[in-house]
Amino acid sequence: MTDWMNDIPRAIVQAQRALRASVPDLQWRFLHENEWLRDEVALVHAEQAAGGAVPEIGYADIAQGRVSARQIERIRRRGCVVVRGVFDTAQVQAWNEEIHHYIDDNGYFELAHAKAGLDKYFSALASGRPQIFGLYWSRPQMETRQAETMDRTRAFLNRLWTYEKNGERFFDPDRQANYADRIRRREPGDATLGLSPHSDGGSVERWCEPSFRPVYRDVFEGELARFDPFDAEGRIDTREIPSPAVCSAFRTFQGWTALSRQGPGDGTLRLVPVARTTPWMLLRALLPDVPEGNLCGAQPGRALGATPEWHATLREGLVSIPQFEPGDTVWWHPDVIHAVEDHHRGSAHSSVIYIAAAPWCRKNQDFMARQAPAFLAGRSSPDFAPEDYEVNFKGRARLDDLTTLGKRQMGLCPWD
Repeated sequence: MTDWMNDIPRAIVQAQRALRASVPDLQWRFLHENEWLRDEVALVHAEQAAGGAVPEIGYADIAQGRVSARQIERIRRRGCVVVRGVFDTAQVQAWNEEIHHYIDDNGYFELAHAKAGLDKYFSALASGRPQIFGLYWSRPQMETRQAETMDRTRAFLNRLWTYEKNGERFFDPDRQANYADRIRRREPGDATLGLSPHSDGGSVERWCEPSFRPVYRDVFEGELARFDPFDAEGRIDTREIPSPAVCSAFRTFQGWTALSRQGPGDGTLRLVPVARTTPWMLLRALLPDVPEGNLCGAQPGRALGATPEWHATLREGLVSIPQFEPGDTVWWHPDVIHAVEDHHRGSAHSSVIYIAAAPWCRKNQDFMARQAPAFLAGRSSPDFAPEDYEVNFKGRARLDDLTTLGKRQMGLCPWD
């Protein structure tokens, strides 16, 4: 923990004052970003009306190298993509059934009731906590993470980034780190468990933590137009406030793998499909109408919310993802604002496995060294609340369930 984290309210005031005084042409920068964002949101609405603002490609096109330069450029601009057919439907349905039994046969609901309240990451978001299960090590989750098709998909996504400059390689795009996340299984008819618009990967740290400054150097002190959300320089060196569910790994994309058919209205994912929104959010908190000590509602150790009070222009870009089938995946850049629909109006469970693209790098290698013992013991992944449900669960994945690739991705055996 760095020194400023010992007195975060004071650090926020100091950082806000310093940036207000030092950012060149602050008002102009924000006005420029605001005009650009309004135009981009209007374009998102036009694309949505014309067939969809979220780009879609097929896994087969990734595997055969058929994704065009135009498609790649659109994915980078929108900061998100649906990749169809990463897994066979029958296989996914079998995984979904196995997870259902894993939850019920091990008495998860009774255990979860006793440990309610440990995970507070989403507590500051208006809609509350969605139906997320604190499970990391079921066999279906591990099999999905280590699959060859998933490996190819994530390598493709990693390569959308600038991952080396001037002889320095920030990460290896073709080697994955299996960052263990949870399962989402939302009941039909649920109207209480949505999730308000937010982004992950740091809240007040973006203004206060020195290790974040190289990532946003062009926003605060350089040439604003040069800011590239897909530039990995500095990203593997950031330090986050330790808190349950704050990601301490580096993800090129966050992602859902669909276990069930779902689409708009099914309590599913919503995105602002604009990759380049962080400069707008950072500069917004420095304007004179924002009270000192208030970074537009950002709270330490929580998701960075996009609120109606401060971020209305940005929120206007929210759209639901298109309908997707079991075995499809959806991916979004870690800076992209995302939410979950408040009401699940469908007739069946809306179920996904959270699987991110986390390339092999120094930061992720350090995380794997902490995560591997948790896997072997059945404890919760170290970035999350220590609920440790799976220590004695029947059907939990073990070391023998991992392929050689899976062991490498978990840091349990060396890469060649």
